[in-house]
Amino acid sequence: MENWLSKRAYLSPDAPAVQYGSQELTFKELQVAVLALAGKLVNVLDGNQRVGLLTRNNLMGYELILALQQLGRQIVLLNSRLADDELAYQISDANLSQVVVDDQLQYQLAVEQLSFTTIKNTQGKTVEPVVEFDNDQVTTIMYTSGTTGKPKGVLQTFGNHFYSAMGSVLNLGLTDQEAWLAVVPIFHISGLSIMMRSLLYGTKVVLVEKFSATDINHLLLDGQATIMSVVPTMLTALQADLSLGQRYPKHFRTFLVGGGPIDRTDLEHAQASGATIVQSYGMTETASQVVALDPKDAVKKIGSVGKPLFPVSLRIKTNDTSVNAVGRVQLKSPTLTAGYLNQTKKYLASFDEGWFDTGDWGYLDSEGYLYIVGREGDMISSGGENVFPDEVEAVYRALPEVDEVVVLGKKNQEWGQVPVAIIRFKAAASLSSEALRAYGRQHLAHYKVPQTFYLDQGTSFPRTASGKLQRYQLAKVLASFDLLP
Repeated sequence: MENWLSKRAYLSPDAPAVQYGSQELTFKELQVAVLALAGKLVNVLDGNQRVGLLTRNNLMGYELILALQQLGRQIVLLNSRLADDELAYQISDANLSQVVVDDQLQYQLAVEQLSFTTIKNTQGKTVEPVVEFDNDQVTTIMYTSGTTGKPKGVLQTFGNHFYSAMGSVLNLGLTDQEAWLAVVPIFHISGLSIMMRSLLYGTKVVLVEKFSATDINHLLLDGQATIMSVVPTMLTALQADLSLGQRYPKHFRTFLVGGGPIDRTDLEHAQASGATIVQSYGMTETASQVVALDPKDAVKKIGSVGKPLFPVSLRIKTNDTSVNAVGRVQLKSPTLTAGYLNQTKKYLASFDEGWFDTGDWGYLDSEGYLYIVGREGDMISSGGENVFPDEVEAVYRALPEVDEVVVLGKKNQEWGQVPVAIIRFKAAASLSSEALRAYGRQHLAHYKVPQTFYLDQGTSFPRTASGKLQRYQLAKVLASFDLLP
């Protein structure tokens, strides 16, 4: 397939490509800037096919990703929120010799660091970009979020990104005025996929460095975006920031929600503000979303992530043939990763009769809508029964007094593990442990009800770059929380 940036600059040179603050580039201007950067990079990069990149959401980081693609390099997108030791593991695993680093990020790394300023000040030369992108060629390597342990390097091909973009456009549709707001990290699949789609669709990206509900709402209310990718915590903050009765303009179409379910309150608030909600499910291994919920089904199928997108096949692996039987979520998709870096055996072990096992548990209702009940690594095995924290948390979040709740497994001599909960109440609200247990027994099987409740006073819970809760990290500091009377 012809080089995506070259093709897009040829097809629609004057169309807006990316906006970052007050800067806006057309696709032709973007191509010129990217090739200029590529000409500088060739004078500082060594012969290693892989290059690491540590960047925030900014224009140069955006251009560097595209510049490295023009040179045919594999880009190892490193999470700028990781600690030095975590980065050291990924750098060693990817066998990197150089990492391009945003000037605003400071790390002690046992590898050559090339700052953005160093690259800017390097004498450039004219380069010929790669003429064609091979669908089977690995272009990006991205490490899994590590919600349950050591991250794995996911190999993403041009074909993965292409079919992800095709599935997304068939799901969401497309207008000639499209502008996708990207405040989710471009080093994560949710942000990178927006960039890749832009080249294929010829649509604009509104790139924002960091999330601020007030700033984002200003952009949306000003009509500067038509679609925005969010995680549930972002959606909640955006709705809370709106004034009573305030509505987004008709120009703004959709919030694409990933990283977890939203509750009915957030859904109703978003709909009242004039926005449609598309809940979705995907992972690094699938190059973004592979399942999505049609907005017209949002209320009827609250809690569901929807049906598989057109190129995707889905099944639930379980011995139980009844409707709503919980089993392992398994997929077939052209967006599926080509493998795990240096972990071929682990990759091959992820397949079951040709189906990729996601590691998530879920069920299909009678109409074929997928509901995710939890991640395998988060599952609590209590007396031979499986307890999924997401299910328990959803029940307790329905309480008007509860602001946030996190359910974890705690070792127990009799049952192996029992569920416990860390709970945060809304201002001036409170409930006793006994009241919470009594409520739980009304809505959950007895073994799913947390045995102990801990009080949270406003902790910032550990999350991945995509907003997913890292329960295994929280479990390490459980003793630091006070028991709720």
